[in-house]
Amino acid sequence: MKKILVLVCMIAFFILMLLFPKETFNGASSGLLLWFQIIIPTLLPFIIISNLLIHTNAVMYISVAIKPFIQKLFRVSEYGCYAVFVGFLCGYPMGAKVIADLLKTEKISETEGQYLLSFCNNTSPMFIISFIVMQNFRNESLLLATIVILYLAPVICSFIFRHFYTFSYKKGSNSSKKNVFHFNFGMIDYCIMNGFETITKVGGYIILFSIIFSIGTTIPFIQYILPTLEITNGITFIMMFHLPLTLYFPICLAITSFGGACAIAQTNSMIQNTKLRISQYIVPKFLTGVFSFLLSYLYINLVY
Repeated sequence: MKKILVLVCMIAFFILMLLFPKETFNGASSGLLLWFQIIIPTLLPFIIISNLLIHTNAVMYISVAIKPFIQKLFRVSEYGCYAVFVGFLCGYPMGAKVIADLLKTEKISETEGQYLLSFCNNTSPMFIISFIVMQNFRNESLLLATIVILYLAPVICSFIFRHFYTFSYKKGSNSSKKNVFHFNFGMIDYCIMNGFETITKVGGYIILFSIIFSIGTTIPFIQYILPTLEITNGITFIMMFHLPLTLYFPICLAITSFGGACAIAQTNSMIQNTKLRISQYIVPKFLTGVFSFLLSYLYINLVY
């Protein structure tokens, strides 16, 4: 049944592309420009350096430095601290990429990886500041509240999600011989090629979902679900309706926390060849979106 559904969707998508060539071209163009002008320069360097840190084990030194605060708050291992650090600062899908890499190199357990995936794959602060607040809200007074809410929601949710996972997060990993720093120039080649492979996958998903979004704008009643597909186009689309602040603020923050179908597809791509399950990522992200909506709604109506 699942294969039949996928086949039908693929054929339907192909037909829609033929029926709406202009929208397909516009969507592909906007997706390609977004990927080339924003995603590559902001994400690719972090992917390459993160690869090097993990494969040379230099990540341990960063983990030890940030461990005192992060480990106590989130109850994760030393390497898990690094995943939290990257997941909150570097944006989709870097959190998932780092978690998968740590799992593949046996630096974290499968259970810890699934727990980390539930809350530390988030929007980057630069995207929040430049795109959401400055370019779309155009209201600097919302900047601090937007950042606090979008980061507070996954933190709160992590306190809930941790009860569903059991693992030893205080296990001393520094003493292991496997955790000694090691380096050779072949690692650089591997990390660069892996970085380009990752960024190409991300770009492919952005282009596909931009096409779907562009075609969807021409189909009645589909417009209402479009913002849940891809957050960049989705937030811009929401702002076009000129909704009151009490509505667009919580809606945009909820969609940003959830990440949209495009971020889910990117995340699923990052965790391929691991035992991490995308279903245990989608549900927590949806709940995080709900929390963001509630927090932002209360703030904009009671505090702002």
